[in-house]
Amino acid sequence: MPEVTRARVDAWTWAVRLFPTRSAAGAACRAGHVRVNGERAKPATQVVPGDEVHVRGGARERVVIVQRLIVKRVGADVAVACYLDRSPAVPPKEHVAVAGQRDRGAGRPTKRDRRLIERLRGH
Repeated sequence: MPEVTRARVDAWTWAVRLFPTRSAAGAACRAGHVRVNGERAKPATQVVPGDEVHVRGGARERVVIVQRLIVKRVGADVAVACYLDRSPAVPPKEHVAVAGQRDRGAGRPTKRDRRLIERLRGH
């Protein structure tokens, strides 16, 4: 098998398991959630070893440096060897703000409840 010198960013991010499907990787590129070397990447953007890829998805941002190019999906242990992970650490659950929680069966907040919540938030 010949050595790959360039790869599409959507194929590479899918192959190294940053996205569950190739179509999800392409959709993230089209939505602007993938950047290569600081520039917004289209699905056909080419990556080479040494490029920095930023992937924003969910509540986490991944920052990876391309070490090796692959275009076929491989096992997780092989995929990890293809990039160097420079992602910021995930904050502990204690520091993540909890979205408003209500008692089970309490129903929707009333207008009075909403005003009290806004007052607590400083609005």
